[in-house]
Amino acid sequence: MQREIQVTADGSHTIAIPEMKVTYHSHHGAIEESMHIYIKAGLHTLLSNPQHITPLSILEIGFGTGLNALLSLREANALQQHIQYTAIEPFPLSSTEIAQINHGNLLSLQEDFLHIHQANWEQDIIINKYFSLKKMNRSLSQPLNISAVNCIYFDAFSPTVQPELWTKAVFEEMYQLLVTGGILVTYCSKTVVRKAMEAAGFTVTKITGPYGKRDIVRAEKRNKMS
Repeated sequence: MQREIQVTADGSHTIAIPEMKVTYHSHHGAIEESMHIYIKAGLHTLLSNPQHITPLSILEIGFGTGLNALLSLREANALQQHIQYTAIEPFPLSSTEIAQINHGNLLSLQEDFLHIHQANWEQDIIINKYFSLKKMNRSLSQPLNISAVNCIYFDAFSPTVQPELWTKAVFEEMYQLLVTGGILVTYCSKTVVRKAMEAAGFTVTKITGPYGKRDIVRAEKRNKMS
């Protein structure tokens, strides 16, 4: 599978897979997109709850370039909020690809970026006093065997490319992994995806997307009585 590094509109890199006609991030801006969807609509939403707990536990489906993890680490540092981060990735980047990605340099976090990527897989690694990481080299077809989480960054390839990852059965698994009051955020707002989420038990809300994308989705696991 050939991968190509490309520059997006905000100057940050993404990766394209020509044969699948997909990119890891929006060509309108990789960092801008990730901040809008996963940090502002996801992490910040949890932190706005005065009863939020520490540490927060985040699960990412689709580790990719590590951008969402790096941005979450930056927020953990800035807010002094402990985060336990678990990431699932079946096709990790090579060391050559990692060396070319500019996310760490653009965010003035190159040392942390490298630490995240150099962390051993399948192990709980302390990146710093506010952020710990466990990377799992597997797909959703394999058991995750993880504890309940507060937030899921669902950043898999689109339903057009990998429809098997956007089914009711997958979202039922995601629902079970979340604590009550937990949320799942994703860039995809297609009707078929929202219906699959609702069928799995989620309360689904469409919210304004980043530049170039009208809507994104935030799905909440609510108390059955609420």
